Amino acid sequence: MKNYFNRQIMLWGQEAQDTLATKRVLIVGSGGLGCSVSLALSGSGIAVIDMVDFDRVELHNIHRQVLFDMDDNGKFKAEVAVDKILRRNPFLKSRAYTVSFEEFIKEPRDYDLIVDATDNLFVREKIDNFAKESGVAWIYGSVEEFNGQVCLFKEANFNMFAKKEVEPKGISAPMVMQIASFEANLALRYLANLPIKSDLLYYLYYNNEGEFEVKSFKLPTK
Repeated sequence: MKNYFNRQIMLWGQEAQDTLATKRVLIVGSGGLGCSVSLALSGSGIAVIDMVDFDRVELHNIHRQVLFDMDDNGKFKAEVAVDKILRRNPFLKSRAYTVSFEEFIKEPRDYDLIVDATDNLFVREKIDNFAKESGVAWIYGSVEEFNGQVCLFKEANFNMFAKKEVEPKGISAPMVMQIASFEANLALRYLANLPIKSDLLYYLYYNNEGEFEVKSFKLPTK
């Protein structure tokens, strides 16, 4: 096992790696963000990564949902994703739940961190409420076109975000992976007890001149 995680142990030491081996993570959503987040975290040494998603793979998903291929069309996304991340890491435990998040939390749940990989503001509000009630931090992520947002929520309230139905826009597959990687890095630093800022909203985008920019905004906690 030590050889599998060798480059990470070189980065942050055995103590941080041992800490990861005690952590349990829930990923809500197994689409574009969920595929890339789970792929990024699956080889890290986290003990448990569970995934919740009742959706099935469709042809138009595959270009940006990197765990799926043409043979997965019509299958449950969460089940396919879990099967593939388990193949990467024999030390990982992972389960797929093909139900809505609202149905999922009817049973007692115990996690150290929740990662949002949905595309629905109303579900994110439910994640925020559940996280606050459970005393668990969660990571918000969203992406469209060539921009995205990420935030590690601990005390700030998600209610400040306008919750309304919006028409889906085009999306860059690499941007999905970039936002997911940001979420995964926040998750690893938080779970490994490395310095990390919470309740800070990051906005990543390409400006009109094509320059990539990152802005951050401190969210109110009252």
